[in-house]
Order: sequence, then structure tokens, then C-alpha cells
Amino acid sequence: MADVGNKYQQNTTGKYYVDDQCIDCDLCRETAPANFTRDDDGGHSFVHKQPENDEEFRLCEEAMAGCPVEAIGDDGE
Repeated sequence: MADVGNKYQQNTTGKYYVDDQCIDCDLCRETAPANFTRDDDGGHSFVHKQPENDEEFRLCEEAMAGCPVEAIGDDGE
């Protein structure tokens, strides 16, 4: 389970975030490319844009459910 205390600083403020358990598998970036991007220097994903519509929320939820290491969190905002 993702830990808000270990989330990457690059995450934009809001409900979803990626923490330091990310293994750079690309699943979230493929599932919700409008919301997740890669830190090339750090070799991990982060949320660069919070979802703005129902489809983006659905895709972020799908990415969170599919993350193999549970590195995507939802802080309930």
C-alpha cells in the first residue's frame, strides 16, 4: 500500500500520488498518460496532473488497482 509519507516531491498536489516503491514498470503511464509521467533521472513515475474528468478519474483508479507494487496512493482528497 502506498504511503503518503514516502511520496515523491514531483507529484502535483491532489488526491493521487506515487511513492518511493515505484519500480518504473510503465503501467500507470500507459493506463493514464494524461496524469502520470516519468522522472527520467530518478527512474520512477509521478502524478504530473490530477484527473479533471470522470474518464481521467477512472483511468487513475485503474492504474492504482493495477500497480504491481501498490506505489500509487489516494490520500482521499
